[in-house]
Amino acid sequence: MNRLAIKFKFQILLLVACFTLFSFKLYNALNDNKAGANSPVFSKVVYKGDDQVYKDYPLEDGEFYNPILQGCYPDPAITRKGNDYYLVCSSFAMFPGVPIFHSIDLVNWSQIGHVLDRPSQLDVHDTGISSGVYAPGITYNPSNDTFYMITTAFAGGLGNIIVKTQDPMKDWSEPIKLKFGGIDPSIFFDDDGKAYVVHNDAPDEGKELYTGHRVIKIWEYDIEKDQVIPGSDQIIVNGGVDLSKKPIWIEAPHIYKKNDKYYLMCAEGGTGDWHSEVVFISDNPKGPYVPAPSNPILTQRHFPKDRTNKIDWAGHADLVEGPDGKYYGVFLAIRPNEKDMVNTGRETFILPVDWSGEFPVFQNGLVPMEPKLKLPEGVTNKNGQDGFFPNGNFTITEDFRSEDLHPRWIALRGPREEFIKFTKKGLEITPFETNIKEMKPTSTLFHRQQHDNFSFTTTMDYNPKSEKDLAGIVALQNEGSNYVFGLTKKGKEYILLLERTYTLETGGDRKTESEIVASAKIDISKPIQLQVKADGNDYRFNYALDGGDFKNLGGTVSGDILSTNVAGGFTGALLGLYATSGYN
Repeated sequence: MNRLAIKFKFQILLLVACFTLFSFKLYNALNDNKAGANSPVFSKVVYKGDDQVYKDYPLEDGEFYNPILQGCYPDPAITRKGNDYYLVCSSFAMFPGVPIFHSIDLVNWSQIGHVLDRPSQLDVHDTGISSGVYAPGITYNPSNDTFYMITTAFAGGLGNIIVKTQDPMKDWSEPIKLKFGGIDPSIFFDDDGKAYVVHNDAPDEGKELYTGHRVIKIWEYDIEKDQVIPGSDQIIVNGGVDLSKKPIWIEAPHIYKKNDKYYLMCAEGGTGDWHSEVVFISDNPKGPYVPAPSNPILTQRHFPKDRTNKIDWAGHADLVEGPDGKYYGVFLAIRPNEKDMVNTGRETFILPVDWSGEFPVFQNGLVPMEPKLKLPEGVTNKNGQDGFFPNGNFTITEDFRSEDLHPRWIALRGPREEFIKFTKKGLEITPFETNIKEMKPTSTLFHRQQHDNFSFTTTMDYNPKSEKDLAGIVALQNEGSNYVFGLTKKGKEYILLLERTYTLETGGDRKTESEIVASAKIDISKPIQLQVKADGNDYRFNYALDGGDFKNLGGTVSGDILSTNVAGGFTGALLGLYATSGYN
């Protein structure tokens, strides 16, 4: 072949390659545009809490509100290094997992992120919302200047795990799978450098005496190998304070050392209306442990169920020495609405602890709890200021101009980064085919419900292309109990609909059903505002077009399906920005 022919052939090949590359880029651009057209953009969210209790009990100088973390922040655990306090909570199938907070005074808290924030640390992609990460414990070990977070992960084949860091403000290690069963582990470091893990477990085989009979086990822990020492386990509490009374669900154990004595503190009674906190004492970390004569040291179970501003289910606690040298305890409790429904979930509370005698006792933890506490001496309440977590009645406005998304926003079963994108117009959500009723990662960005009376309002720009496309907001207790308030397409018309999904239990079987509560034809030429507004157990879903007045769709609907009373499980209601390409 002569040189001219070779040159001609090369030019043809180059032309074909350029055309192929151009076609590939054009195809991608068209598909990107298509995807973008089906991706809603949320330009603003305003969450406003308006509970009557905070109007009836305004803060005065020297006071702060309890709970310190409103909404679904249950099972708190706390530790201290110097002047820094770190607190963690359960997160179940939420992602990222295990929210972590920092304070220097036990009153003003800022969320610094999550402990399990990478898919390699947490796999909850196919689990129900109330599975996943339970009851984390966090402990600082001064002997090696290391923080440990230990927890049970009911997903991904993990079981009991531990992660470590020398700086909780930064990343935590990959999880180390621990070789024991049971739940609710915590780790204790003694003055002599030895370490121990305590946890809830079933009684030895054949020795279960009644439903709810559990035990507390202890293991020696090898700090170098990061593993319990085989054969070192033993039962240190059988059943609870008094086995003859058939106590249920002794769990959430923590060991403390004071005046050369070892104290074992546990929850007892189950995480419901018989919940409590009890304490035992021993001369040795491995027991035997003797219960305090004055147990329980914290409970709300003995008071009238119809009391005003009821706080209930108190228990699952952890202790720490405060900056004033006094002890404090964090614990979970609930604030049910006027129908006694638990929609905000189990929240994190705090009380001072009197440990002037032999045993610790929560101050005012054995009388009906109040919504306010006195500030520790020298502490200023900076509620909602300077990045501190707000409590009481507050308004949060999120305009999504910053790509640094606040850690209060979470996803379900997978990373937020898989479906969110920041644009000049707002936050774009690329829809998954998964819909909210499936036990898979959903393209939904969630905010916890933190009040009984609240509004959650967003502005959305969206152009659905088919009946499979839907975007809007969701109020969710779990995959089988939720409201979807979204925009979709039927034929050539754009439809705003309110869908209720609920679960029926008949004959021991659970069946999930969905129904359209109401729908309306919508002009989508202008952005639409969507709002869910609750007054206790009454929820209303409203919309506004082109900046006009809000109109209601579907009337007043019951929030009972958003409560743990009806839906079951362990979480509180979540409010989400939702998109799916698999609506049905």
